[in-house]
Amino acid sequence: MADPRRRVLHFPGTRAAPTPLGGGWAELHVHSAGSFLFGANHVEELVAEAVRLGIEALAITDTNGLYGARRLAEAAGEYGIGTVYGAELTLDQGLGSIVVIARSLLGFTRLSAAISAGQLAGAKNAPVYDLDALSAAAHEGQWAILTGCPAVGEAAYDTDAIHTRMDRLVDLFGRTHLHAELVDHRLPEDGPRNAAVNAAALRWRLPVVATNAVRYAAPRSARLAAALTALHRRENLDTAIGELPPAPTAHLRTAEEMRILMARYPQAIASAVDLARSSVIDLSRLRPQLPDFEVPAGHTPDSYLRHLAEEGCARRYGPRTDPAAGTAFKQLDYELSVITDMGMQGYFLICWDITRYAAEQGIWCQGRGSAASSVVCYALGITSVDALRHGLLFERFLHVEKTDPDIDIDFENDRREEVIQYLYAKYGRSHCAQVANLITYQPRLSVRDSARALGYPIARINEMTRHIHHEPPGPEADIPDDVRSLAGQLHTLPRHLGIHVGGMVLTRQPIGEIMPVEWATREGRSVLQGDKDDVAAAHLLKIDILGLGMLAALHTACDLIAEHHGISLDMASIPQDDPDVYAMIAAGQTIGVFQAESRAQVSTLPQLQPRCFEDLAVAASIIRPGPIQAGSKHPYLRRRAGLEPVTYPHPLAEAALSKTLGVALWQEQAMALAIDCAGFTPSEADRLRKAMAAKHSPEKVAQLRGRLFAGMAAKGIDQAASERIVGMIEAFSDYGFPQSHAQSMAGIIYASAWVKYHFPHAMLVS
Repeated sequence: MADPRRRVLHFPGTRAAPTPLGGGWAELHVHSAGSFLFGANHVEELVAEAVRLGIEALAITDTNGLYGARRLAEAAGEYGIGTVYGAELTLDQGLGSIVVIARSLLGFTRLSAAISAGQLAGAKNAPVYDLDALSAAAHEGQWAILTGCPAVGEAAYDTDAIHTRMDRLVDLFGRTHLHAELVDHRLPEDGPRNAAVNAAALRWRLPVVATNAVRYAAPRSARLAAALTALHRRENLDTAIGELPPAPTAHLRTAEEMRILMARYPQAIASAVDLARSSVIDLSRLRPQLPDFEVPAGHTPDSYLRHLAEEGCARRYGPRTDPAAGTAFKQLDYELSVITDMGMQGYFLICWDITRYAAEQGIWCQGRGSAASSVVCYALGITSVDALRHGLLFERFLHVEKTDPDIDIDFENDRREEVIQYLYAKYGRSHCAQVANLITYQPRLSVRDSARALGYPIARINEMTRHIHHEPPGPEADIPDDVRSLAGQLHTLPRHLGIHVGGMVLTRQPIGEIMPVEWATREGRSVLQGDKDDVAAAHLLKIDILGLGMLAALHTACDLIAEHHGISLDMASIPQDDPDVYAMIAAGQTIGVFQAESRAQVSTLPQLQPRCFEDLAVAASIIRPGPIQAGSKHPYLRRRAGLEPVTYPHPLAEAALSKTLGVALWQEQAMALAIDCAGFTPSEADRLRKAMAAKHSPEKVAQLRGRLFAGMAAKGIDQAASERIVGMIEAFSDYGFPQSHAQSMAGIIYASAWVKYHFPHAMLVS
C-alpha cells in the first residue's frame, strides 16, 4: 500500500484536498468492501484516506461481520492510526440496525461470539440475533452500542416512531452503554431525523456521537457504491434509482468538515472522539491456543513429540548411536528445539494424529508443501520427502519469527470428508472450523457485472465478455467506456465468501470468539469470516486437509494389482529408480501420469530427458510462472542438452544453483542466494521472500533491495552480478515454486508412471 502521506489526492468537482489536522476527529461507523456489495473500498484504501484527512482513529464496522478486522490491524499499524473494531448488526422486530463497538479485547471476543451465534441461528446472509443475549452481553460493559440505522419504513419526519425505537433500544441495552448516533449526509431528511434522535437522547440522558455511516473513502467512489447496491438488488442503476442515495456524501471527512456539518451538535463530535480513544484495541494481543492434545500417561506434549520423532527418525535413518544417522538426529534436535521454543508441539502432534487416523482407516495420504523441508515431519510420517537428502531449507517452513507454518496433507479425494468429520468429532464444531476463500471480482465478472449494473442487454454483455479470461481487457476490446471505467473500480473487490480448498483451524477456546463463523453456500458447511491471510494475521494455525484424485486412483490400482496379481503395493513400496519408467517419461508418453500430461509438459519432457528422482522435481517445477517469468526454462534445457555452458552470476551463487545448472527454479534457491551472497540468516531470507511476494510497499521493497546490494557489496560481488542475483530473487519471491512442494509431487509423478508402465490396465480402470 502506498504511503498516503507522500501524495495528495484531489477529487475534481467535489472538494479541495484538505490539510490534515493531526487529530480532533475519529470515525466510528465505516463499511469496508467486507460489507459485500455495499462498501466500495478496501480497508487499506479507507486507512490511507483516513490518514490523509488527519483522522486519529478509525472503526471498521462491516455488516454482520468482522470481515475487515485483521486487515485494519495490519494497514493501520503502518501509520499509527488508532484501530477500533465493531460491526453493524441487523436486528429484526422493527429495531433496524445497531453498531456495536468493542471496548476491549474481551469485548471483541464477545462480539465475535455474538456474530457467530446470530449467523448460525439464521441462514446464509440472514442472521438471527438473540436480543436477550445481546442485551446481557452489552450490560457486561465491554461494548458501546450506537443506535445505528433506522428500521425499514421509519420516516425521518415520524418523530413518534423514532422515539419508540429509541425507547426500545434503551430498554434492551440500558443508558450506560447506548449512544445516540447522528448522521448528516446533507440530505433533506437528515435534519429532522437528527433532531428527533437528539431529542430522545436528551430525554434519556444518552450521549450523542456523530458518524458519517461511511460507505466509501471519498466521493469519487459513490458511483461504484451505487452500482454495488443495484447488483445486490439484482437490478440496474435505472431500475434501482429509488434505493440509491441522491448525493455522494457517505464518505470520510476531516475534523473541520465535521465541525461545520454538526454545528448544531458540537458535543457529538467530542463524544465520538472520546469514545474512539477509549476503544482503541491492539488485536495482536489476542493469541488463540491450540486444543490440548491428550498424550499417554507419563508424557508431556513436549516429551511425547520427542518420543515419536526420535522413534521415526531411527526408523528412517538408523539408531542415534549409528554415526551414519548423526546428521539426521542433529537436525531433528535443532528442529525440535525451535518447535518447543515456539510452543508448537501440539500443532505437530495434531498433524501426526491426522495422518495416523488416515493410515488406520486405510486412507492414503501424503504431506506436501514447505513441511517437506522438515526432518521432524518426515520422521513423524506427515511427509514422505527426505529433507536432508534433497538439501531442503527448514527455515522455509518454520523459524522463530514465522508463526504461521503451513502443513498441507493430501488425502484420497473421495475419502477426504472422513478426515474432516474425524476432526469435527474429536474437537467439536465450536473448536474446529474451515477457512473461507475470499471470492473477488476478476476481469470477466468485473466487466459482466458492470455492464449489468449499467443496463446493457444480455446479448451485448455476452459479446463483451466472451474473450475475457484472466487478464483485464486491452484497449482493442469492444467494451464501452462506461463499462470499462466501472469494471476497473470493481476489479479485486470482494464479492462473497467461498470455502477454502482444504484449510481448517483448531482452537482451545471456542473458535467463534477469535473469528466469527457463518454458514457457507453449501448446505451444512460453515466457514470462518476470513481467508488464509486473515487466519494467519489472527495467529490461527491452519492445517490444509486436501483431496487429491491421483492418490485415490493409485490406491484403487494397487488394490486391483493385489487382487489379480498377488502383489501388495503402496506409495512406500513401489520399486524406485526403474530405468524403463524413466524412459517412458522421457519419451513424453505421460498421458494419465500425475502433473505430466499437459501439452506443455509432454513437449518439454523429451527435452528434459529425466533419469532420476531429482529430474522429476525439475519437471514438476519448470512449467510454472516463476521459471517462465525469470527466463529460466530455456537456459536450463539448453544447458541440460549441452548446448550452453553452465555459468553462475558469481562463485558464491554456485552452491544455491548447482542442482539446476546455474538457473533458479525454486523459492528455496532465492533464499539460499540471499544467505550465501548477501549474508542473510535463514530466517531473514524467509522474511525477504515473504515481504517481496506480498509487495508490502514500494518503500519496503526498496529497503530490502538496498540490504541485498549492501550485503553483496560487502562480499565483493560486483554491480552486474548483484543485479542478476537480485533479479533472480525478486522473480522467485513473486511466482517461485517451492522445492519442497516439487519433491512431494515428484513422488506421485513417479508412482503414477510406474503403475502406468507395469500395470496399465489397473491404471486405466482406476
